[in-house]
Amino acid sequence: MKIVTIIGARPQIIKAAAISRAIKTHFAHQIKEIIVHTGQHYDENMSAIFFQEMGIPPADYNLSVGSGNHGAQTAKMIDGIESILLHENPDALLVFGDTNSTLAGALAAVKIHIPVIHIEAGLRSFNKSMPEEINRIVCDHASTLLFTPTEQGMQNLSKEGFSLKNNTKATLNSPRVFKTGDIMYDNSLYFAKISAKRTSIVTTLNLDEGDFILCTVHRDSNTDQRTNLENIVRGLLRIQQISEQKIVLPLHPRTKKKMEELLPTELFKTLHENPYVFIIEPAGFLDMIALESLCSMVITDSGGVQKEAFFFEKPCIILREQTEWVEIVSNGNALLVGSDEEKLVTAYQKLRSTKDFTYPAFFGDGHAAEEICRLMLQYL
Repeated sequence: MKIVTIIGARPQIIKAAAISRAIKTHFAHQIKEIIVHTGQHYDENMSAIFFQEMGIPPADYNLSVGSGNHGAQTAKMIDGIESILLHENPDALLVFGDTNSTLAGALAAVKIHIPVIHIEAGLRSFNKSMPEEINRIVCDHASTLLFTPTEQGMQNLSKEGFSLKNNTKATLNSPRVFKTGDIMYDNSLYFAKISAKRTSIVTTLNLDEGDFILCTVHRDSNTDQRTNLENIVRGLLRIQQISEQKIVLPLHPRTKKKMEELLPTELFKTLHENPYVFIIEPAGFLDMIALESLCSMVITDSGGVQKEAFFFEKPCIILREQTEWVEIVSNGNALLVGSDEEKLVTAYQKLRSTKDFTYPAFFGDGHAAEEICRLMLQYL
């Protein structure tokens, strides 16, 4: 089977590592993978070394699309992907998650009758003002094989009209839906061992296990709204005082710039002069795993980071009004606070005082990628 895998953003490269690793280890004689990097996000850390560390073959194609408005960016990607598909004539196209690269790949393939395989299908925040939500929905309904990580994903797809009982070969008009577990859980287990040997970030920052809080903020709704950004920063500073713990804050350059532009001068100064708030450059994947696995709590607006907090059995405060990972909220492992300062502080106090967290196997057994490869071969 010949598949074209679409990646475009850093999280997708990491997700693709699980599939590439499974193909190399278990299905090398049955599946040939061609990797297309759209170039949706440029990051110099996504170099050959990054691909090598993640265990992913270098991209066979790079469209170098770059950033831009949704329409222009997506159109360029559709055009480039379609040309590659016509040249390669694969048996299927594989996409991950909910980015514009995901949407572009699905649309390019389905229009020329190439089956689409969607990994992380069925996830819903139920907030259509989020571009990611539109991308998820459209991609799912253009897909032939849908692999969802959780039972909630299965229920969401069932409510949208997908049959969960179909037992035939998959087609566009009769798609197949499977719960496989989460490939990022595969990766967290695999790379945690590598991270423990290779990364030194905890030592470099002079951190003690269980004595620091990890925080990431990157969503436009938090970084581009003056009031929201100010509320989050004030909440973090209060939490630092209450907890008497260090806060590690890896900041994307864009978020850092927005803080300089939007925060009141005194608040900006207070944040940067606090000796217990460590503002650092964006952390690499292995460094993030080290920070997630050794911190006491996670505060984030990232979908991936909130889920990884659960993998490493850390309580999590989510700086959003909704999440696609409803299981961790329903189970009490995470709390939604949006950008409300008081809710943020209250959530910290509640999670800190909770001692009876449980971590059910919502996300599978760590072998999702192998199961996905097996099902691709069986049902396409």
